[in-house]
Amino acid sequence: MMTALIRVPGPAASAGRRVTLLAMFVALGLAGCNTRSPETTGSIGELGGRPPAARQETASLAERFNANPGDARVAIAYARALRANDQISQASAVLQQAALRNPRDTALLGAYGKSLVEAGRFREAIDVLANAHSPAAPDWRILSAQGSASAQLGEQTRAQSFYEAALKIRPNEPSLLSNLGLSYALSRNLDQAEQTLRLAADQPGADARVRANLAMVLGLKGRFADAEALLRRDMSPEEAAANVASLRKLAAQPNRSKALPGGSIPG
Repeated sequence: MMTALIRVPGPAASAGRRVTLLAMFVALGLAGCNTRSPETTGSIGELGGRPPAARQETASLAERFNANPGDARVAIAYARALRANDQISQASAVLQQAALRNPRDTALLGAYGKSLVEAGRFREAIDVLANAHSPAAPDWRILSAQGSASAQLGEQTRAQSFYEAALKIRPNEPSLLSNLGLSYALSRNLDQAEQTLRLAADQPGADARVRANLAMVLGLKGRFADAEALLRRDMSPEEAAANVASLRKLAAQPNRSKALPGGSIPG
């Protein structure tokens, strides 16, 4: 992960809550996957914070999965329920069991590979995702996940090739463009990063996270007024100013480009 700087509105922003993203860049993660990033473990008994109906559904899925770990559809549904409770490691374990029993099920392999990215097991994710689709029938979501795993490992050229391939299938997808822009930034190509992130921010589906990524790059280029104006679209003037102050500190570092980690575009 990268150093936390920017706060953007989270799912509960309407209730006055904001989420601090544990990344210097506010990345969208695995495009189109609805991913959750924290890695936690636990059991069904730990789901006390979820609504009763959700707990009952998860318990039912657990029972069905334990009765037949080879049922790929149940495994995917169960893993999704676990991820909704931030139980990423347990979700990966469920999908691994099912994948061992269904080594040719591309949908299952895709879900398992994405879960490995979420869990920070990037090398394993790349191996699994390579078998989750074929060149004859590529899946842009799988390509995006492959890009995320590669970027996390600091392999930016490879990550960019995955994002570019995904964009050929899903042109102008803001999450793909955003992650591609961040990969350019991590390659110390801030001009290309800005151009790509501006294109992402102009898309109808772009949200606060995309704009925060663009603001981050503008700050790294020393354009603090532009960054603050952009951040004010999604946060209070005080929050925007605080985040720009953090950007100023980063930009003032003698080798700020070297301070960027080798690649981290989380889920």
